[in-house]
Amino acid sequence: MEQTVTETVDAIIEVVATYGLDVVGAVVILIIGLMFAGWAHRASLKGFSKIDKLDPMLRGFFASIIKYFIIIVVILAVLNQFGVQTTSLIAVLGAAGLAIGLALQGTLSNVAAGVMLLIFRPFKVGDFIDAGGESGTVHALTLFVTELNTPDNVRIIVPNSQIWGSAVKNFSFNATRRVDIVVGIAYEDDINKAMESVHAVIKADDRAHESPDPMVAVTELADSSVNLVIRVWCDAGNYWPLKFDLTKAVKERLDADSISIPYPQRQIHMAQG
Repeated sequence: MEQTVTETVDAIIEVVATYGLDVVGAVVILIIGLMFAGWAHRASLKGFSKIDKLDPMLRGFFASIIKYFIIIVVILAVLNQFGVQTTSLIAVLGAAGLAIGLALQGTLSNVAAGVMLLIFRPFKVGDFIDAGGESGTVHALTLFVTELNTPDNVRIIVPNSQIWGSAVKNFSFNATRRVDIVVGIAYEDDINKAMESVHAVIKADDRAHESPDPMVAVTELADSSVNLVIRVWCDAGNYWPLKFDLTKAVKERLDADSISIPYPQRQIHMAQG
């Protein structure tokens, strides 16, 4: 029993003596390499930001490529530390490229999708988009994912393939947008007077464009109201402020002009037996 324990201890000591320095060296290389990759990513972002002609989305994409390239070099250095011939390893990986491609199909599709997004440019950093089932302002496009910030400041990470494989709705692409508001008036009210009141509210707001002409029209004879549709063009950045303020101002103006905005009512008749 004692001889077995002694042989085990000797074997452990021999392994530590043989590979101990290699393990320590590999850990040191890995830690320093990952730290350097993070530093290089931040430094490249800062350096690219000084190039005015370089799009912000390209800055993030190129910076992520630099980061992952360094990580690959670090992994090869760690393997080399254990005596693995990296040239032979690369040759084996090349021969097994098809199998690796199938195993990493999702990851590689994200890279390919990121490249396609860069080529066709359906959005840029700072645009508000709806894509891949998520909505938010584009923060960055990296090698694998697109980062979005929601209006309530939540970060969403969306795989590039998920965005490329779906319709992209870019709310910031065009310089102008149309505000649509529907308001109902009572059947007893004067439709022309209500439309004049709404036009006066639109004209009083400088954010509403005069061209194309604002439109106020009857859109529906609903169950309990005559519905008017209001369509006004404005700068894209004024869309939500104008929509909120216009809705409030129209309500206040109709109240001042004694035009009621009805709400659904139901009459119940009780039959006495």
